[in-house]
Parts: sequence; C-alpha cells; structure tokens
Amino acid sequence: MTSTASTFTFRPLDPREDAELLHGWVTHPKAAFWMMRDARLEDVERAYMEIAADPHHHALLGLCDGEPAFLMERYDPARRELVGLYEPEPGDVGMHFLVAPTDTPVHGFTRAVITAVMTHLFADPATRRVVVEPDVRNKAVHTLNEAVGFVPEREIRKPEKRALLSFCTRKRFERAVAA
Repeated sequence: MTSTASTFTFRPLDPREDAELLHGWVTHPKAAFWMMRDARLEDVERAYMEIAADPHHHALLGLCDGEPAFLMERYDPARRELVGLYEPEPGDVGMHFLVAPTDTPVHGFTRAVITAVMTHLFADPATRRVVVEPDVRNKAVHTLNEAVGFVPEREIRKPEKRALLSFCTRKRFERAVAA
C-alpha cells in the first residue's frame, strides 16, 4: 500500500460480512482508543448492526486500491455522541476513523486516509464543519487532525473518556491540504 499513488474509495459497511475483518482491527493493540480491545466477534457485529439501523450514524469501509484499509464513521453530533456537550450548528458532521493495523506501515498513509475521509465528508455540500472528539491522550490523532485543519476548542467529559472537542471547517480543510 502506498499513500501517494493510492486510490481511496468507500462502501457501506456490512455488519455481518465485515465483522470478522473489523474484529481484527478494533481488538488490535494499536486500536486501544477505539475502546473495543476486549470485544468478541459477536460484540463487534452487534455494535455495527446498531449503527446500520441508526439513521443518524453510518459506518463505511474505506478501501485503498480496492482492499479494505480503514473504517470511517459519520454521525449527526446533534443526535449522537455529543448531545448536550456542545452547541451544534447546521451542517455539523461528526467523524471517527480507524486505520487497519499493519506489520508494514507506510509513511504518510494515515494522513492520506484522514485526508480522503475529510474529502469524502466535504463532498456533501450540506457539510459545513466536521466535529471530532478523540481521547485527550491520543496525541497522534491530535497531530493528524491539526494537519488537515482541525482546531481544538476544549476538553469535554464523555461517559467513556475525556475528549478533545475539535472542529474543521471546509475552508480550513482546503487551506490545510493545499499547503
């Protein structure tokens, strides 16, 4: 997998068909901040069946040159994840992403993935701002987020973690990727 000449595409996640693949990703030590390290296969399938049934939360499988390489979740932060924790604005879209673990990391690949995810989200003209809430301890993702234009606003307390609430407008993203 190379990040410079790779083609990224997205397809809806199939909770039954993709559960085994996802299970290997979310239980991997590098996915500690995904908080599913102890999940059983049926737990992963059930979690993604719930997402598939939710009109305000969507999971997509990201492909690199046709091969599964990452997971992306898109959600409505006014209805999921951040309800009551900030004042949502029209056009806000929440996002999570997870890159598949690999024994042969490619320099720049994760940044290419987050850029593809953001490009996909902003392809929807209704998306005005992307909202993320990673664990405050996840310094690597904070660096990636800043690289694509996210600006941290403040720490928030979620039931499962202390999170860094951050926002990225279309204009900030476009400036960041043009630099």
